[in-house]
Amino acid sequence: MNQSSIKIDVLLDPNKVPQQITWRATDTNSDMAQKAKAMCIAFWDSADKTALRIDLWTKDMMVDEMTDFFYQMFSTMADTYQRATKQNELSDDIKNFAKEFYKKFRESQLAGNK
Repeated sequence: MNQSSIKIDVLLDPNKVPQQITWRATDTNSDMAQKAKAMCIAFWDSADKTALRIDLWTKDMMVDEMTDFFYQMFSTMADTYQRATKQNELSDDIKNFAKEFYKKFRESQLAGNK
């Protein structure tokens, strides 16, 4: 049986706000830690039927980057949900929500620039 590990390091400022996030995985070609401005990890606890989540982002992450990050997470979650459940209609609903979410953000940016 194979085992794979992912190591995440979070550098905090004096106020315990994430300043830097780096990660490395054993099953990658890179020997160097990879930088990230944000991360979202979720685990399913089947005993309690709850999702356990870790959401962190660095203080230099811009709002438009966070929006792109969420848009991409919604879209890839839709793909994962479809592969796991074969529920095409619900997967499409998630993708449509992601598109509408992104569209509303862009509209709010344009309105704020006027």
